[in-house]
Amino acid sequence: MIKHLACIMDGNRRWAKKQNRVPWYGHKEGVEAVKKVIQFCLEKEISHLSLYTFSLENFKRSVTEKKYLFQLLVKEAHDGVQEFVEKGIRVRFIGDRLLFPSSTISACKAVEEKTAHLNTLSLNFLFCYGAQQEIIGGVKKIIKQVQAGVLSPDDIDESVFKKYLWLGDIPEPDLILRTGGVKRLSNFLLYQAAYSEFYFLDCLWPEITMHHLITMVNEFTGRQRNFGT
Repeated sequence: MIKHLACIMDGNRRWAKKQNRVPWYGHKEGVEAVKKVIQFCLEKEISHLSLYTFSLENFKRSVTEKKYLFQLLVKEAHDGVQEFVEKGIRVRFIGDRLLFPSSTISACKAVEEKTAHLNTLSLNFLFCYGAQQEIIGGVKKIIKQVQAGVLSPDDIDESVFKKYLWLGDIPEPDLILRTGGVKRLSNFLLYQAAYSEFYFLDCLWPEITMHHLITMVNEFTGRQRNFGT
């Protein structure tokens, strides 16, 4: 049974190029794919869905594309709040909050506050996120706690360390899906993916279908997960 599905949503810009559109137009179509995956998780009673929405490396993209992405995020967050509440979806934006663009901060906070009490599905948008940076940030927090005498080095184990990560209270993903034909993690959930299963699709993110998702779950169900035993 899948409790936590994580997705690397790869291929939006390549999809737009195939349509002879500007690269960032694919992000708009990618939103429709997100809605499809959310509905799938609700139907299959998957309780956590984490989406790689904007990586720290994505800041290298053009000003025009970033502006479009941030405007799209604010619009979708604002327009989707009522539906999130009706469906019991708790929304969180997880990443380096010091780097959240000023244009998105109020929208992110608003949707988090309005959905904080919900528990049918925990929807995590990994925004301004990078796994290496998450781990380094966790180490720095622990060092400060040790220096302050709150923690002893002997107290630190896997469970303690996890509490200092951005995804500290979220269970590890059972399954990580990546579209776009690329088979790598790209700085996504490096610590949490230790025993995750992987599923790669050649289709681009906007092309994902319910058939793809059903096939993914069926294959996952047939896998033997030993967790090192």
